Amino acid sequence: MIESPNLHGVKILPNVFFSYCHADEALRDQLEKQLSMLKRQGVIETWHDRRINAGQEINPAIDEHINTDEIILLLVSPDFIASDYCYDIEMARAMERHQAKQATVIPVILRACDWHHAPFGKLLGTPQDGKPVTLWADRDEAFLQVAKEVRKAAEKWRNDKPAAPVKSVRPEHAMPVSTAPDAIAVSRSSNLRLAKSFTQLDKDQFQFETFEYIARYFENSLAELQSRNAGYQGAFRRVDANRFSATIYKDGRDVAKASVFVGGQMGAGIYYSQGDGFGGGSFNEALHVESDDQKLYWRTLGMASFRSQRDQKLSQEGAAEALWDIVIAPLQRGR
Repeated sequence: MIESPNLHGVKILPNVFFSYCHADEALRDQLEKQLSMLKRQGVIETWHDRRINAGQEINPAIDEHINTDEIILLLVSPDFIASDYCYDIEMARAMERHQAKQATVIPVILRACDWHHAPFGKLLGTPQDGKPVTLWADRDEAFLQVAKEVRKAAEKWRNDKPAAPVKSVRPEHAMPVSTAPDAIAVSRSSNLRLAKSFTQLDKDQFQFETFEYIARYFENSLAELQSRNAGYQGAFRRVDANRFSATIYKDGRDVAKASVFVGGQMGAGIYYSQGDGFGGGSFNEALHVESDDQKLYWRTLGMASFRSQRDQKLSQEGAAEALWDIVIAPLQRGR
């Protein structure tokens, strides 16, 4: 493994490199927040391409870190696998260094995708059992599991090295500015938020991605419901690109039916109908895309049992859970 002494001969902390697709930037930010305690304790440092400053060359900066950082997190998603740069360059180099025992590669499964057949598929993924972060009811718990694995990797890296004083994070022990240009280069304010605007294309894409997410969410939930409850079976049927149905059976008798579809007579949106109906004029709940100055989100019409969520800004996961609650709530009440 590459040792990186500073100018005073003190061992630099293991650096964590984020290999990710920009479509997953929001999830990367959430993960980095969960790693904050490790950084505060002086266990790790982190780096990703958003640390590149104006005037720096992008590719050489990334190459430097992918070739020297001790821990590499592959933030895996369909976009990551589809990205030629992430997959063919960053991931390939990361696996070369992992196999040479120069770095530790940790696959972090952000979103559901066919990752087991990738070169890193032989590695143990995190969170637990490789369950995608976006399918966890509590994403903080999912990212906490990732943080624990990073801590283990950092401790192993430290134990494998000769004893040496670890770089202090106390201001009074910091290197002078004149001798630490690299350290100063990565220091920045976290107050960088600016207002964003969203086009109709953005909203349409968000609707499409959310519908696909909800479909996977229902399919996975039906399978898990069946595995956990004797006598129950779940049936998921994809009608076409814009429609699917979900049915729950108990001892062979259907006890819950739901249809979810995009659009209809009420216009753009995602609609929920109890039963087998896919008609746009008949539905029990609807989700519509809205936005603020930072993100796109979903609002419900509040027609079903979750009226309290009418004023909430729902994420993709929140929208999926809201519709699933309509399906499962009557069964939980014993009706």
